[in-house]
Amino acid sequence: MKNIKIAAVVAMLTLGFTSCKDEKQEKAQKTIDSYVAYVDSVKNVKADDLKENWKTVEAEYDRKSAEANLALADIKDNTAESERINTSKAKYEEFKNEVTALFAPPAPSPKQQLRNALFGEGKIGDDMSFSWVNAQNIHSVYQQFVHTVENNKDSYSREDWDEIKVLYEALDSRKNTVEKEGLTAEDNRKIAGLKIKFAPMYTVNRMGAKAEENKDAKK
Repeated sequence: MKNIKIAAVVAMLTLGFTSCKDEKQEKAQKTIDSYVAYVDSVKNVKADDLKENWKTVEAEYDRKSAEANLALADIKDNTAESERINTSKAKYEEFKNEVTALFAPPAPSPKQQLRNALFGEGKIGDDMSFSWVNAQNIHSVYQQFVHTVENNKDSYSREDWDEIKVLYEALDSRKNTVEKEGLTAEDNRKIAGLKIKFAPMYTVNRMGAKAEENKDAKK
């Protein structure tokens, strides 16, 4: 009789353990299903909605992905589920690349690329404002401008040189203002040296670019 009772207790414990194990596997399965479903659902969201909420989408994806990978440990034979997770991950990465390309800002125009190179990223926009140039930084601005032109003079078109001249004259105009705001004699002297270097470089290379342009036009 005692043996029967012990056997019954063992059977109940085994049944309870098995039941608990089944529940754990079922929960893990649902977690993985949720991850796979999330990836599929994101691909059906409108582009405008994605753009507005992309950070939230990414955060939710990261959370569900981490949970799904942890859930694999609770499934005894998880080969199939592991493949499902990897497939969904590949789908999401491909989709993410498409979305990133879609939301990327348009490439700056050639004119803006030239301005960025001469003065720094976004320093000079369509408003042609040089208000950020002051007595403390104007020498370094001239320095970057002239050295950049010198390094790239052989690649500029006639149109580029025309833009360079407009920008150079605008910078010179700003210098007239800055001189009254504490520009040191030393910086003024250094800027004068850069201007002497720039003038013939501009004249010679613009003439060369124009001649090359005329030559190409005749072909």
